[in-house]
Amino acid sequence: MIEVVDFHKSYGDVVAVSGLSFRVEPGQIVGLVGRNGAGKTTTFRALSGVIPPTLGRLAINGFDLHQSPVEAKRSFAYVPDTPPLFDLLTVWEHLEFVAAAYQVQDFQSRAEDLLEQFELTDRRDTVAQELSRGMRQKVGICCGYLHRPPVMLFDEPLTGLDPQAIRILKNSIIDYADQGVAIMISSHLLSLVEDVCTDLLILSDGRERFCGPLKQLHRHALELGVQASLEDVFFHLTEKPQTAEAGR
Repeated sequence: MIEVVDFHKSYGDVVAVSGLSFRVEPGQIVGLVGRNGAGKTTTFRALSGVIPPTLGRLAINGFDLHQSPVEAKRSFAYVPDTPPLFDLLTVWEHLEFVAAAYQVQDFQSRAEDLLEQFELTDRRDTVAQELSRGMRQKVGICCGYLHRPPVMLFDEPLTGLDPQAIRILKNSIIDYADQGVAIMISSHLLSLVEDVCTDLLILSDGRERFCGPLKQLHRHALELGVQASLEDVFFHLTEKPQTAEAGR
């Protein structure tokens, strides 16, 4: 569902991502983690078609983002950490807008279900500028789920959410993966990775340090000692001597 082959991105002399290749299959939940400046946001922005790669190939659902951008973008939803809502549109009008953009017919019942699931039913007629940070995030998530994309990209999805909303989102991510959706989650919260992800992609200075199932990462923990945690392994992999290239 997601294919990245030899992805490079540079900003002038600054190398943000260098030689990154990976795949995400249906039903996989891949956690994209790394320190600030590791290249996570650059990778997500390239996958969402916001920025072009300097080199390499990126494809969503079999569609090359450069050669078939419209078809590729119809195949995924991107939920950023700060959803760009329209201040004067209501919650329901946002869902209507997304349904029109993706040509979703008879969307009303699904939209109602999403509002109920994310506890937004009583806010359906509230304009976005009157919503709290967490409620704006939930609206963005509902808009992403509305057209049932086969690929979901979440960038720091827990930002602003209360504990109840966090549980709802985690359960929804697992449910969608069980239905065959390919999911990537960029997050600094390793607890989120452990709770929901099947696989992990660790970046450091724009380069891959680990890519594979979480159970393989646990083998690194055994090498470090019986008490080693995912956090310990993360620091072990990202604190190794790096190249002079700077990530972004």
